[in-house]
Amino acid sequence: MRVAVNAEQLLYRSPGGIGRYTAQLLTVLPRLFPDDEVVPFTARHARDEVAAALAAAGVDPATRRRAVMLPLPRPALYEGWLRFDLPRLPGLHGAELVHAPSVAVPPHPRVPLVVTVHDAAPELFPETFPARGRRFHRQGLAATARRADLVLTVSAAAAEEIARHSTIRPERIRVVPNGIAPLAVQPARRRDILAARGLDAKPFVLWVGSLEPRKGVGTLVAAMARLCRRGAGAQLVLAGYPGWLGSDLVAPGDRAAVGSSLHQLGVVGEEELWSLYGEASLFAFPSRHEGFGLPVIEAMSQSTPVVASDIPALREVAGGHARLVPPDDVEAWADAIEDLLGDENERRRLGAAGATHARRYDVETTITSIRAVYRELLDA
Repeated sequence: MRVAVNAEQLLYRSPGGIGRYTAQLLTVLPRLFPDDEVVPFTARHARDEVAAALAAAGVDPATRRRAVMLPLPRPALYEGWLRFDLPRLPGLHGAELVHAPSVAVPPHPRVPLVVTVHDAAPELFPETFPARGRRFHRQGLAATARRADLVLTVSAAAAEEIARHSTIRPERIRVVPNGIAPLAVQPARRRDILAARGLDAKPFVLWVGSLEPRKGVGTLVAAMARLCRRGAGAQLVLAGYPGWLGSDLVAPGDRAAVGSSLHQLGVVGEEELWSLYGEASLFAFPSRHEGFGLPVIEAMSQSTPVVASDIPALREVAGGHARLVPPDDVEAWADAIEDLLGDENERRRLGAAGATHARRYDVETTITSIRAVYRELLDA
């Protein structure tokens, strides 16, 4: 089987969860199925830039050599695709199927087209996206409805909202949960990495994600500020990519109350990310909305107890093995964090249950299930 995958997300300043998903398609599929070939394609960039992005994602040299650059830069390419159904995709080295891992949907090729829609967040929470992002998502969702032979999504909750907020019929949607590939870092090495960041003194609460309004970071900082005012504070670590509309996410008074206990690390590498997950006292994820919530499962895989928002996708993904809290209730978040930080037995219980649960979400199962969707289309 030869599959062409839009790898453009890997060239974004903040690749985010879709970048992680794209990298898995490009790396795990050919590893699990050596007879399959993946053809990455991107918008126009400097060749060295594309090669570096693919290499950083772990893409093997043979797959990198097959990479195809389309003739237009990203803004023009995506505008043409979504508004004018142009330009058409080239033959892409004889690919038998095309996969768009986001709603950057190309014109329908001469072969089956699969599109992954991760959620319908811009329809549910439009105020948390810039106008350009809302327009892009709406055009992409409409293009998916017109062009995709099958639509993948990452949770039953996401499937339900996509069907409700688009013309994509439920029978065209296949749910394949996200998968994780934890990096094993020895405890001594983890502690050295964290010491270099000034995080060698526990406890610390960890958050991972992209800094954008629907992620609830302001709620988390406000909750930690309340704990500091109670004299029960802990260090708070924020790690991840910059997002959008981020200038007012945290109230100045809350930031001042947390003070030097707040560590904003920005983008971290894989070794540091998994060290943070493994050494955190607990992981907090106060999102107002998610299609899946990948960091929840990543943290669980490291036996780290999780406090998460009580929203459909996180209820589904956490499977009853996280402390769930209303997403915007600062007092409830402060109470839940304080309670868990003070109860080592409950942290151990939640951590052990979460680690067992997280084994269901391994990346090899995810990619094998995605390949089965490809096979379904090709056999049809």
